[in-house]
Amino acid sequence: MAPTTTTDRTGPVTVTDDAPPAVRIDRVHKSFGRAGDGRPVLEDITLDVRPGEFVCLLGASGCGKSTLLNLVAGLDRPTAGTIDVPGGRPALMFQEHALFPWLTAGRNIELALRLRGVPRAARRTEAERLLELVRLGGAYGKRVHELSGGMRQRVALARALAQDSRLLLMDEPFAALDAITRDVLHHELTRIWSENGLSVLFVTHNVREAVRLGQRVVLLSSRPGRVAREWTVGIPQPRRIEDADVADLSVEITEELRGEIRRHGKH
Repeated sequence: MAPTTTTDRTGPVTVTDDAPPAVRIDRVHKSFGRAGDGRPVLEDITLDVRPGEFVCLLGASGCGKSTLLNLVAGLDRPTAGTIDVPGGRPALMFQEHALFPWLTAGRNIELALRLRGVPRAARRTEAERLLELVRLGGAYGKRVHELSGGMRQRVALARALAQDSRLLLMDEPFAALDAITRDVLHHELTRIWSENGLSVLFVTHNVREAVRLGQRVVLLSSRPGRVAREWTVGIPQPRRIEDADVADLSVEITEELRGEIRRHGKH
């Protein structure tokens, strides 16, 4: 099968359609509660993320976005269906930075390197390289309380990258940040994704953020979460959240999201 080409900030990225997916989610169901009368949270979710693809998972609060991410991360098991991550365990970045306050920025990253089996002699060099990658060169010795919210999230991103996974799972990592800091980190994340060829599955409830970042936006319905609709975002990178094309597509997706919320409200 012929490859398809998309455009990002560094130029064309070629994705081979017959390449194994970075993650394959096949008819996944998830319920909480006792067997037989559990409350369904996810129902019949089927979704592939291709190698090098940036997919944003969008939906109203409580639709099961974070639950699905936890299943892909291996933190929980589906009630039915299968999830396959051919490249091994993915890296996960949470909404909260979850840094250890008694460690420096560099030591937080080194902890992930140590768990990965990187020799002690090589950890500091690699931690400093990752801090440079997220534009925090020179911050190796800073304590968590010395870092701003945006800087903490950069360290958390560097720690996730230290896991050396080709699949990065992100659960609303910028939701608590102010608009300007969030915009800067959108720019940096897009740069890191395009330069490193990562596959990203990014959970958000912010429609503009999804269109700003993703090559594809997947909308989940409300309670239980199902794949309601998908959009391929054909807007070239670099994008800005205030761009007219981003705004136009965001309006279309928002209307669909409102419809899902209204349908749920009738039950």
